[in-house]
Amino acid sequence: MRGIWAVIAGLALGIGAAWWFSREPGADLRAREKRAEAQEAKDARPSLYRWRDAAGVLQITDKPPQGRPYVRIEREPAPGISVSGGPAD
Repeated sequence: MRGIWAVIAGLALGIGAAWWFSREPGADLRAREKRAEAQEAKDARPSLYRWRDAAGVLQITDKPPQGRPYVRIEREPAPGISVSGGPAD
């Protein structure tokens, strides 16, 4: 009876090892890299920041204010302009 369990355990381990070595390695890593690249591309797009100063005057700047609530305004670059420093598409 022990022999049968040893054979079943060996088959299960063999099937598990075959699956582990035959799967596409790094698929999760590539997915994480793609998400990181998408976030970097979003962060690289030019933005404006809308906020109010101490006097209540509306300010729009290219840098976020320190210690004040602000709203990020996304801007799309003009066609043919590369934001990331690489060649334009």
